[in-house]
Amino acid sequence: MATLRNRFQFQAVFSEVITYQGTLDLANAATGSGTFASSDVTVPGAALGDFVVVSLGVDTVDAVVVGAVTLADTVTVTLLNNTAGAVNLASTTVRIAVLKPATGAFYA
Repeated sequence: MATLRNRFQFQAVFSEVITYQGTLDLANAATGSGTFASSDVTVPGAALGDFVVVSLGVDTVDAVVVGAVTLADTVTVTLLNNTAGAVNLASTTVRIAVLKPATGAFYA
């Protein structure tokens, strides 16, 4: 069962959230488990060390989609093929949330 939580529960952990929405057409992830396709998306304000959440508007066909800040202002969206065949997703809407850690929120 899903539980709706107040959106303010993470305000002590993340100081800022940058959102992006656009169109993404990932290349074909070739035949065979472990192959991948990646595409860079410009997200102004994204910095190394930020957290990234990615959502695509199509079924990922048993593949995994992840995002990571790889350069300043750049999020790399990667589709990891976990199937025996090729995965070639249709061009779709991508939604990205870049979460900036609050000062002192993550410590040992």
